[in-house]
Amino acid sequence: MDGATCLKSLLLAIRHYKNSKSALNAAQLQRQIKDVSGPKCLKLLSSEQILPSECLSGLLDVAGDPSTDYSLTESIVSLLAQLASDDESRENLHGRYNLTSTLTAIIHCNRTAPEDPLVLQCLQVLQRLTYNMRTSHSVSYLDELITFLMVNIQSNNDDITKLCLGLLASLCRHNLSVQTHIKSQSNLKAFYNALIGFLSHNSLTVVIFALSILYSLSSNEEAAQKIFGPKNIHRTFQMIFNVTVNGDGSLARNYAVDLLVDLLKNSKMADFLTKYEQLPRSLSEVLGLLQGKDPDAAAKVLELLVSLCSVPALRRLICEIVFCPARPSLQLGARKAVHQGKGAGPCMALLRWATGPLDKPEQCYLQSLMLLTELFEEVIDSSQSHSVESFADLLLSTLLNLLKVPEPPLAGHQLKRHCERVGRAVDLLLVLCRDDVLRNLQAQHISSDLCASQVEFLLSSSQGDPASGFVSNSNLSSQVCSVVVLKILELMSQLKQQVTDMETCFYRTLQEQRIAVPLSLALTSVYREHVQTALRILTEAVTLPDFPFIVLGESIAANNAYCQREGELGGRSAVDRGDLSTILPLSTPASANPARSSLQNIDNLIETLQSGVQLQEQIKDVHVSEIIDVYEQKISALVSEESRLQDLLEAKALALSQADRLIAQSRCQRAQAEAEARKLASLLKEAERRKEELQTELSEQRMEMERLRADSRQISEHNGRLLALSEAHQALKGSHTELCNRLNERERMLEELQAAHISLTQKTERQIEALKTQVQEKDRNISDLQTELDRQGQRASDMEITISAMKKELKTIEQARKDASIKASSLELQKSQLEAKLQKKEEELSKHTQMIAMIHSLSSGKLKGDVTANLSL
Repeated sequence: MDGATCLKSLLLAIRHYKNSKSALNAAQLQRQIKDVSGPKCLKLLSSEQILPSECLSGLLDVAGDPSTDYSLTESIVSLLAQLASDDESRENLHGRYNLTSTLTAIIHCNRTAPEDPLVLQCLQVLQRLTYNMRTSHSVSYLDELITFLMVNIQSNNDDITKLCLGLLASLCRHNLSVQTHIKSQSNLKAFYNALIGFLSHNSLTVVIFALSILYSLSSNEEAAQKIFGPKNIHRTFQMIFNVTVNGDGSLARNYAVDLLVDLLKNSKMADFLTKYEQLPRSLSEVLGLLQGKDPDAAAKVLELLVSLCSVPALRRLICEIVFCPARPSLQLGARKAVHQGKGAGPCMALLRWATGPLDKPEQCYLQSLMLLTELFEEVIDSSQSHSVESFADLLLSTLLNLLKVPEPPLAGHQLKRHCERVGRAVDLLLVLCRDDVLRNLQAQHISSDLCASQVEFLLSSSQGDPASGFVSNSNLSSQVCSVVVLKILELMSQLKQQVTDMETCFYRTLQEQRIAVPLSLALTSVYREHVQTALRILTEAVTLPDFPFIVLGESIAANNAYCQREGELGGRSAVDRGDLSTILPLSTPASANPARSSLQNIDNLIETLQSGVQLQEQIKDVHVSEIIDVYEQKISALVSEESRLQDLLEAKALALSQADRLIAQSRCQRAQAEAEARKLASLLKEAERRKEELQTELSEQRMEMERLRADSRQISEHNGRLLALSEAHQALKGSHTELCNRLNERERMLEELQAAHISLTQKTERQIEALKTQVQEKDRNISDLQTELDRQGQRASDMEITISAMKKELKTIEQARKDASIKASSLELQKSQLEAKLQKKEEELSKHTQMIAMIHSLSSGKLKGDVTANLSL
């Protein structure tokens, strides 16, 4: 079956399953999903047509229903994973369908089993879907999903932790509402600690995920200073470049490049990067990745290099590495290497990617041309154009090949890609025109016929009616073609004096009426570069006699009116804009009386015009005059057609059989017209119903806008507080510097104290050894003393026996003492008596003092001896 048939069968199976959720219908729907999983059906399913859109919407409704069978939901998620693997399909799924809400609802229903294969697959699809895409905070279950991710990031399962980190990194990047919600969680500190712990993980992908989340959440907080501050930023740069060059895969490289691009937006980080010592070596390794054959890796590396060129010092360094003076000369062999896809250095690699096929990722050739433009701007600004002449010769040959008209002619998306690449190439050629040497070299390669043929191709490819001078702003290919036409005209203006016949070709092109369309689009553009380019070309064209001023004015008015209508009516359908195909029939139906039929058709047309004019006046449409001009042309054509039909009627008045046949045909067409009218009535009813639904959605959006305004006011107040904190931070910087100096002094003193402590520790250890020896000696003395104590104890017991015997003897002596005391008292009495007698004797002897003194001294001793002898007796 072809793709359309498969999609119709799929849509029928979806409707059957919605009506009856039986096992049979579920199995039938799974078979249909398997049938559309081929490449052709997937490409058709990702288109913006009505049938694929209905199929995808139905599948999302089925997958988001909690009562849907598990295996059926898994099949639908697998199909969505295949669609999300392509960048164009991914953008379409994210922009047009509510896929994020459906996947978050599935995860919410199975949140109790985070290791379930269905949950893991939903996380993978969400990570792919939200990468470089901003997710609105109004998505259902988004808060629950963030909580789920934060909880499982802190789990011990590496598989689900890695998926949750990658998805949260995508959700946080450039999304203030998601960042604010995460910061409001109660377990934020533990979450930060877990992220910091991942910085030492053995997987580089996990490390770069954690770094990306930390920078998104804490880029202006104190926590970021520890990781992205002056002390650690060089290690962070080294880690990012290591992941970019030696990462686990394209996913880790993409996140590493995105993180470095975000860091470059901070002027302080950009300054740190310019002072990174290993930057030249790292940039050489990054440029080496362009030698490979992976277009996705090359596109991401080129995006990084273009971002680095936004910093003047880094652009100068990249220019020195790419245009290294030591490189070999670019001879014919180098040119052959470019065409064969073999790079001979960064220059050759850039040319190889710039000339790649259009079906490759467009970022490769667009980014490579942008990088070459930046590098040659640096070369010209530094007046070093003479050092790159050999490469410029090869570059010009390559760029001019890109300006050739493609064969076969392109259309649709391929045409848009071709125009974008030609536009980038012309931008580079215009940069080369700023230097005299490179401009003269360019004049030797380019020709007027080449530019004229490319302009003719682009004007023919762009859609629009030169008579009306209007091109719909929704026609992206036409706008891109118009911009490229103006760029080529500007290049022709730059080289009109150096290239033969270029001036003649340039002025001839400016006098074509078709040139009014790109000029009008550029003059009414919102991009100042396009307006300035158009004004420069218009300055050249105003002096030409045949320049289409009137067509240009009408085209500008038409574009302005279209923009005004889009602003006032919010974009109306083709029917509301007065599509001629719905107002004027392509052919006039024949009848039995063609003249009368023609007159009736003209009357009907006039009535339609009047009603259309009244309707347009009611909605204040500024296109009425232009539409009337078109109708006047159509009316004049119908009048001439009426004259011809009148002649035909007179010539064939007798052909009654043919008239009968025409009448029958008219009746048949009338029946068909009535059927179509009934169908249109049903469509109108459906449109009114849809209008009511959109009005309801509009009211909801208005409420959401009011809520966002309130959030904006809160954010403004928060910014004011942040400014106050910033001023306080500046005031604290001085004290911080002083504290740093004191800290350094304390660290020096600490080192001295540590040395003294080590010395004292060694001395103490020696003293402890000496004390141990003394203790051992004391122990030996104690044992000897203990022995002596035992011996003395024995002697004490013997002495106690002796003491008891002596106590008995003492009692005996005490008794004898008492007896002696009694005797002494008796002797005292006798002594007193003797003293009285002695007193009398002394009185007698006093008379003989001198003689008695000597005698007394001698006799006194004798007397004492006598007394003692008497006492003893």
